[in-house]
Amino acid sequence: MTARTLADTGALTGRSLRHILRSPDTIITTAVTPVALMLLFVYVLGGAINTGSDESYVNYMLPGILLITIASGVAYTAYRLFLDMRGGIFERFQSMPIARSSVLWAHVLTSLAANLTSVAVVIGVALVMGFRTGASVAGWLAVAGILSLFTLALTWLAVVAGLSAKTVDGASAFSYPLIFLPFISSAFVPTDSMPGPVAWFAEHQPVTAIVDTVRALFAQEPVGGVIWVSLAWLVGILAVAYAFAIAVYRRKIS
Repeated sequence: MTARTLADTGALTGRSLRHILRSPDTIITTAVTPVALMLLFVYVLGGAINTGSDESYVNYMLPGILLITIASGVAYTAYRLFLDMRGGIFERFQSMPIARSSVLWAHVLTSLAANLTSVAVVIGVALVMGFRTGASVAGWLAVAGILSLFTLALTWLAVVAGLSAKTVDGASAFSYPLIFLPFISSAFVPTDSMPGPVAWFAEHQPVTAIVDTVRALFAQEPVGGVIWVSLAWLVGILAVAYAFAIAVYRRKIS
């Protein structure tokens, strides 16, 4: 990015963040469903689930809940982007001397800030529920980096949905499969407890690698090769989603 693009992106990001600060229920709403799921699984279903380890169930399932939090939150990015498109904001910005890419980057950075705030809220609730970790500062930074990459990858998918949708419901509905995906992974139960075809899918989809990496970092266990698998998935999805989003955006404003 050039200095001008950075300045324009900063100004537009500030605009988007102010909208969120005026409506904090967005972050609260994003955190409510994951917290409710965490309460359900820990206090209602957790006692019947055998994870094959001695760690508490809240420790086991928290990584999956964090991914669900982010998947829920990016729906608001698609929603806000759709409203800006329909409200003529993009046309107004095009008539101003600002970098065109800064409009998209402002939405992306706002999504990153809002979703990481929601993640912090969920982790705070998990601590109250008994979540404990001896992860070092480096371990926490690694977790933050992985969750940030996950947020960016899903946010650029949300950009595609927001630019392509025909209705408000269509703009946010794309996130439903993303929210469901952690349930067919190692997020809540070991994959070897699943039927054959389901277990194969769970073991080879990206959420399982990401969940296993975050869980190992929190538990101070060796991450092994799974961290490279998760990073490959995240970087690959991010690259494809970014390229597709830019192509759709250029077509929309041309």
